[in-house]
This record gives sequence, structure tokens and C-alpha cells, in this order.
Amino acid sequence: MSEVPSEPAAARPGRQGRFVPVRYLLPNLITLLALCSGITAIRLAVEGRYELAVAAVIFAVVLDALDGRLARFLKGTSRFGAELDSLADFVNFGVAPALLIYMWSLNALRPAGWVIALILAICCALRLARFNVALDDPDKPAWSAGFFTGAPAPAGAGLALLPMYLGFLGFVGDGHDYAVLIAPYIVLVAILMVSRIPTFSGKTMGKSIRREMVLPILGLAALGIIMLVTYPWHLLTVFAFTYLAMIPVGIRSYRRHKAQDRHQVEMSLKQ
Repeated sequence: MSEVPSEPAAARPGRQGRFVPVRYLLPNLITLLALCSGITAIRLAVEGRYELAVAAVIFAVVLDALDGRLARFLKGTSRFGAELDSLADFVNFGVAPALLIYMWSLNALRPAGWVIALILAICCALRLARFNVALDDPDKPAWSAGFFTGAPAPAGAGLALLPMYLGFLGFVGDGHDYAVLIAPYIVLVAILMVSRIPTFSGKTMGKSIRREMVLPILGLAALGIIMLVTYPWHLLTVFAFTYLAMIPVGIRSYRRHKAQDRHQVEMSLKQ
């Protein structure tokens, strides 16, 4: 019986592996662009240009949402791409936000502030490692694809930067003056990333839409882009608080699915 190859012939070494389809390159190029954006955010923060630094992290979040979807659309997913994406996510959503919030506020706490920044980065790394392992679990029910375990790394980065959004809006003055309040919030965000709390995943949404909803959705998307460009800190603040408010809803929905699974198992045992 012949062995089924685990990778496309074009991706294998040898005579048939001299060429790699372009569809494998495009998602990885977007991932590298996101990585450049995350590293640039660190440079901008060192130069004291915090608004541009946060914008660079948000741009990396947008690119991270695009690369995986593009890979699935082009059927260009690969193990290499998954590993590259995970490493880029650690820099973009673990290291960069930790350094930004440290330089903007937490360094007022001296060593304690650095420890809190390390906690945020380490929890992001642990969260990504757990996510990669969970991908190989064959026993997950189909409905579980609609949930993450803990906050995903991009959402965690966005939540960690919430004090900076508020600072840019004028609700918080100098971040150093509020370091004592910001520090426990950052710890809570870090714990949320590595927690077992179920949160909604958007990966199963939008696979297909009704024809009559195409124009309204495009209009809303255009409005969202305009608002993000015109009132970025207002919109990001709303997104952050909305995400936090949706966590209890996600927990209830997850428990409802679990209860339905238990009920189905009990009914099958009775039969």
C-alpha cells in the first residue's frame, strides 16, 4: 500500500520540490510584515512616540487576522507558516505590549514594574504554546472551534494597551502617575490569557453570508475603517470594554454547549 504524502509534492525536496506555489508565500509575507510592525512599535516607544507605537501594534493585530484567513482561502497552510505565525505573535503581542506599557507607565515602579511586564510577556508565550498543543487534539467537539481557552494573544495585547488608549484620550494623565493602578490591571490581563476561561472566537464567523447582507456588511466595514482612522483611541477603547463585557456571555454559552453534550451522552447511555 502506497504512503500518502503529508505535504504537497511541490513542497518536498528533490526534483519535484524545486518550486513552491506562491500561495504558500503570501501568508508568510504578511506574517513577516506584522513582525516588522511589532518590532517597529518597540523602536517608536523607545523614541517616545507612543501613539505611533500603539498604532503599529494594532496594525500587527490586523495583519495577524489576515494571514491565517488568507492561508486558508488560498489553501496555503503549512507547518512552517504556523510556527512562524506563533513566533511573530509572541513578539507582536507579548514582547511589544509589555515593553510599551513598561516604558509608558510601569517603569515608575522600578523593579516591580519590570516584573509585571515580564509576567505579561511570559503569559503570552504560555498561552501561545497551549494553543499550538490544543490544535493537535482530535477529541475536541466541533462547537469548540467557536471558543478560545483564555484570551487570545491579539486580544490580550489590545486589552493590555487599554490604559494607553485612555491616556491618549486625556482620561489618564502621565502614565507614571497611575502605575500603581495600571500594574494590577496588567496582571489580570496576563492571567486572563493563561486562564481556562472560554472566550468567543471569530474564526467560525463569516464563512458565508446571505446575498442581501453583502452591501450592509461592506458599508459597516467601511464605516469601521473610517472610525478607526478618524477616532482610533475612542474606537479601540470601546472594543476593549466590549470584549471584557462579552466574557461572561462567552462563559454562559460555553457551559450551555457542555451541558448539551452531557445530556446527549446520558441519553445515548440510557439507550
